[in-house]
Amino acid sequence: MPQKAVKIEPYKGPAGGWGSAQSLLSAVRRDGAAQDVMRLLPQQNKKDGFACVSCAWAKPASPHPFEFCENGAKATTWELTSRRATPEFFARHTVSELRLWNDHDLEYSGRLTQPLRYDRETDRYVEVAWEEAFRAMGAELRQLRPETVIFYASGRASLETSYMYQLFARLYGSNHLPDSSNMCHETTSVALPQSIGVPVGTVLLEDFEHTDCILSFGQNTGTNSPRMLHPLQKAAKRNVPIIVFNPLRERGLERFVNPQNPVEMAGNAIAGSDTRLDCQYHQLKAGGDGAAIMGLCKAVISADDKARAAGRPPVVDHAFIAEHTQGFESFAESVRAMEWSLIEQRSGLSRTALEGAANVYCNARAVIAKFGMGLTQHRDGVETVRLLINLLLLRGNIGKRGAGILPVRGHSNVQGQRTVGITEKPELVPLDRLAEQYRFEPPRWEGWSTVDACQAVIDGEAKAFIGLGGNFTRAVPDTERVERAWPELRLTVHVATKLNRSHLLPGEVCYLLPCIGRLEVDHQASGPQAVSIEDSTACIHGSRGKREPASPDLLSEPRIVAEMAKATLPSTPHVDWDGWVGDYGRVRDAIEATYPQHFERFNERLFQPGGFPRPLGARERKWATPSGKAEFLTPKTVSKAQVAVPEGVLQLITLRSNDQFNTTIYGYHDRFRGVQGTRMILFMNRADMRRQGFQEGELVSLQCAIEDGVKRRLGGFRVTPYAVPEGCCAAYYPECNPLIPLSHHAEGSKVPAAKSVPVFIDRQAAPRPFGAI
Repeated sequence: MPQKAVKIEPYKGPAGGWGSAQSLLSAVRRDGAAQDVMRLLPQQNKKDGFACVSCAWAKPASPHPFEFCENGAKATTWELTSRRATPEFFARHTVSELRLWNDHDLEYSGRLTQPLRYDRETDRYVEVAWEEAFRAMGAELRQLRPETVIFYASGRASLETSYMYQLFARLYGSNHLPDSSNMCHETTSVALPQSIGVPVGTVLLEDFEHTDCILSFGQNTGTNSPRMLHPLQKAAKRNVPIIVFNPLRERGLERFVNPQNPVEMAGNAIAGSDTRLDCQYHQLKAGGDGAAIMGLCKAVISADDKARAAGRPPVVDHAFIAEHTQGFESFAESVRAMEWSLIEQRSGLSRTALEGAANVYCNARAVIAKFGMGLTQHRDGVETVRLLINLLLLRGNIGKRGAGILPVRGHSNVQGQRTVGITEKPELVPLDRLAEQYRFEPPRWEGWSTVDACQAVIDGEAKAFIGLGGNFTRAVPDTERVERAWPELRLTVHVATKLNRSHLLPGEVCYLLPCIGRLEVDHQASGPQAVSIEDSTACIHGSRGKREPASPDLLSEPRIVAEMAKATLPSTPHVDWDGWVGDYGRVRDAIEATYPQHFERFNERLFQPGGFPRPLGARERKWATPSGKAEFLTPKTVSKAQVAVPEGVLQLITLRSNDQFNTTIYGYHDRFRGVQGTRMILFMNRADMRRQGFQEGELVSLQCAIEDGVKRRLGGFRVTPYAVPEGCCAAYYPECNPLIPLSHHAEGSKVPAAKSVPVFIDRQAAPRPFGAI
């Protein structure tokens, strides 16, 4: 698909509004199948409809007439495309040729229609019978040691598929079950259990109606979860203060016009009116969140010390702290001892700004703190998330209506697949119950995370990769090193709906297996099937496809997993793979038997309006920590982070545009940042441009400043001035992933630290951009 000419100019409009409507119309025209799109979009995120395949934001019990956002609609039109990548398409293009295509054009080729096998002699994918593919995969897996096989899952597979997949892996003997959360919110899953005893957030959608303050850290709502703009707008109209901490100014955190409200749309068209969302916007340095939160805590504790000394009511909730927490005094002393100069230096914010934000927090009765990968994708991410919990604990903002912690997940079921066993950590899975349920001894050794799996591929320890969705090699850090090693794998298998770059790096034996999409009717023996997903608020929803499959030769994900398992494992009477495929309700019964505390009456409640919430102890102030109480962390981050930065080094922040979802690139128009026709942009502060002598529009290269014996360098970036803090720069993901070493990850969670990568910028002959034409 030809790209438009490059055009860069400031965007003056709000999030949503006419820009969103026009973008949706463009997507419908681009992807075809307009009748299907217009018929199906009103059923998106509705009871007895289908759950969005894009973000994981909550589905309300009383939905809007159109319960979808711009990006969710793009995801739907992208999957409903009328284009097809048939065997004839692959006969025309070699794999080597397709590797030169960019991310957008690979997926733009359309839906996969038949199972394919890579033929090394012709360098092409060729059609293969399903039976032959499963038989060959099973034979290969039986020849390999389970501890050399990776079972990866993207965040899009249903709860039913994910449960079957993890069981297949463990029956086979592998705990290598990395997933996409290893690259984003694993930091959350490590930090929250240490602090409050649950691995997920405590906020429900209804809490937005009762909150009187919202803190937002490192989460770009307008691009990554636009449907959240509705409850944010309602809160703003109730004069609820929304305080934003984010390095870049993002339109979806500032202004919004509801495109489903004719009055607002008319007002915006005539008078330019919109809803102001933020009441304070603090542009901190990349990685400065921990210091900023320490500053907020310092201001709160200082205000409490002064109030008590003067005989006024306390600011800190001491009754809550005494009954429900441990470690407060140690934390409070560390906060009192922290110098404001150090906090200001590390955060990039002034004491005045932080005290102003803290004052609003102190005067709020119930506070929600939401965050995204701007907190989790840093080396000190685990500590930073725990500090945010500390801030909430100071005033009892966990376990009460209108308050709580809200990690905003990305992919639509990335949280849910962890709930049903997709994890490399055996302690997170009820292995004893699985052993009793299915009469086998599960492996109990710790498997590879995503970073570990990449290193195992590079080192030659991994021999096979099974991918349940996703675009693994494009999503991971150190991309070029991983890609060079990838063809040495003996077996690679990809379950997918569309072609992507990971499919073009075949192992010695390689299969590409096309599956039914979530929007499509899943016909099985007992009739059309429904599946389920978990949203960011830990609520479970049913989903039912509405369009006939893109090809009669597609199989469902549960069917593919079952057939792989049957071809690989010895026959057993304890797992009825065929019965499960014939009726997914039986899979849900099995999930309920394994996780009775989370899935009581699963089938009965599948289509409960608004979903049914998983019970979480922290919502009721029951703390599943070793001490039985919520734990204050006494941090080391702020002091240890004061490392001298070499001259000329900037901290690179990787970004997503509003024309993409994860590695899926819908187009080349990042409307909110005013960029059209390219993704090879380097956003810089004007002061840094002057200091380093760069001109707007100049083409430069980026080189990773981490010294580990590997040179990581990318070229072809166009310098563009933007509201980025001094000492920082920004560019798009996944284009910048080759710059990130595998070793550059969050301590304790191994999440790639993609939001603060030290880089040099230079004018040397720019190498060709990675993975682009």
